[in-house]
Amino acid sequence: MPDAPDRAPASRRLDELRAPDIDRLITRDSVFVQPLGAIEQHGPHLPFNTDLLVADRVADAAVRRVGAELDVWLLPPLAYTKSNEHAWSSGTIWLSATTLLAVLDDIGRCVAMTDARKLVFMNGHGGNSALVGVANREIRLAHGLMTFLAHPGVPPDQGGESGESELGMGIHGGIDETSLMLHLAPELVDMSTVTRNVPESLARNEHVRFGGKVGFGWLSNDFGPDGHIGDPTGATAERGREIFDAAVDAFCAALGEISRFDLPITS
Repeated sequence: MPDAPDRAPASRRLDELRAPDIDRLITRDSVFVQPLGAIEQHGPHLPFNTDLLVADRVADAAVRRVGAELDVWLLPPLAYTKSNEHAWSSGTIWLSATTLLAVLDDIGRCVAMTDARKLVFMNGHGGNSALVGVANREIRLAHGLMTFLAHPGVPPDQGGESGESELGMGIHGGIDETSLMLHLAPELVDMSTVTRNVPESLARNEHVRFGGKVGFGWLSNDFGPDGHIGDPTGATAERGREIFDAAVDAFCAALGEISRFDLPITS
């Protein structure tokens, strides 16, 4: 019986491949992208799946655009992550830091069973960032993979920007996140409930503030009972479309560099 002819993959989603495709399609040049979301309260106006939806949509759009050129493959998104700053809110489903580290390590171990040598976490939830940074090094050490952390946009409390009316404090359910959801899933947004909730006293601090040089532990209800931190009142779908397009462009460019990246660094 003759060998089956090579065929181009119909999809670049790993879960839609068949077992023989792995040996045929996944090589040492392949890059796996793992979207990370969250299921957590986002104030009265946004759904629990906000971070999950944004991360998955940005990753999917980027892989559709450059996946074939750069040999990038998309893993199914991970919905449950470390969201315990919202543990006070019924409906938030979160993993402990210990559990999430173990899950990320398990994902890395499984990726390392293929010929691929690169794993990118596209993280839509800022509360994961520090832990994923730890996981990147642990996976590198334990499984030999080159690991990367990317975001749809750098969170304001990690050096990113937020809307002018938010004074740099728009970290959760603010104008940008709400605009993104108005673009991606307007049927899930209730703009009749939006309110401005900006901790102006914190914004006046030089050091101890979101994005400042001195971090602090916090829970989202430390800033009021609604659980959002920012000013979504000016959010629009058009602003969301611009933010989304910029996020996809940036991730495509990052994937280009990731595909060329190699370790060890020799010069």
